Amino acid sequence: MNEIYQLNTKAKPSILQMKNVRKEFNNHVALKDISFEIGKGEIFGFLGPSGSGKTTTIKIATGQLGQTRGDAQVLGKDASTINEAIYEQIGIVTDTSGIYEKLSVYDNLKIFADLFKVEEDRIDVLLSKVGLEGHKKHQAGKLSKGQKQRLVLARAILHKPRLLFLDEPTSGLDPATANQIQDMFLELKGEGMSIFLTTHNMEEATKLCDKIALLNDGVIVEHGTPEEICLRHNQEKTFKVRLKNDDIVHLNESKEHIAILNQHLSEGNVETIHSCEPTLEEVFIKVSGRSLV
Repeated sequence: MNEIYQLNTKAKPSILQMKNVRKEFNNHVALKDISFEIGKGEIFGFLGPSGSGKTTTIKIATGQLGQTRGDAQVLGKDASTINEAIYEQIGIVTDTSGIYEKLSVYDNLKIFADLFKVEEDRIDVLLSKVGLEGHKKHQAGKLSKGQKQRLVLARAILHKPRLLFLDEPTSGLDPATANQIQDMFLELKGEGMSIFLTTHNMEEATKLCDKIALLNDGVIVEHGTPEEICLRHNQEKTFKVRLKNDDIVHLNESKEHIAILNQHLSEGNVETIHSCEPTLEEVFIKVSGRSLV
């Protein structure tokens, strides 16, 4: 699949681009000639189970790790030579381990505001944006996991980066908190920020991502928009028919099922008809032979 992931030279300028990137650790190949690109204001989902190469990809893209071969470009620069000027345009959310737990929420952001020469007024703006305005004087170590994740996000976007890396940003959060944080990502996209998202949550990817790549054992096994991928693997077209008595009937394109559908239609029993594409989870299992967890 990697060799047919063609880079779109007619698309908007790439914010992040990898072409035939390979990473080897001794006798282990972590990434096998992967290629993808992200344009301005896009959310790109990198989906795969633990150990598939997602975090390795982020480390290469952020200059923390060199690739064995291939080309990695970040904001038009070689990722292996990222300098301070590039880092000032990047935000990273991995986990909450970088929080200064003994300092207040406000002071955690103040440190980074001083580092990036960001006006202090922006701290209050961001605390309101991530829903922590009522916790600015609270000790960071006493926040809940969801609140800590919001603090890390606020810190990552404090300097208005052009590119944001999110490594499993909602892992372990309750559904309500996860939804609120996902909505923040969509707001950032609307502001023109490009986002590289790693996740094993297919529902999250479907909600957020403009494009996704499915990664298995260091290989991109599928790519495209969520809709394109699901349609591509909808070989046996099925339909969900809701009848007027609220019964639901699942039918395919066989002659027998078409006859059943025609009968319901002629009798005026049909309320709605919807096509049923496979989910991203089902596609991943099909192309990789394994689940995401």
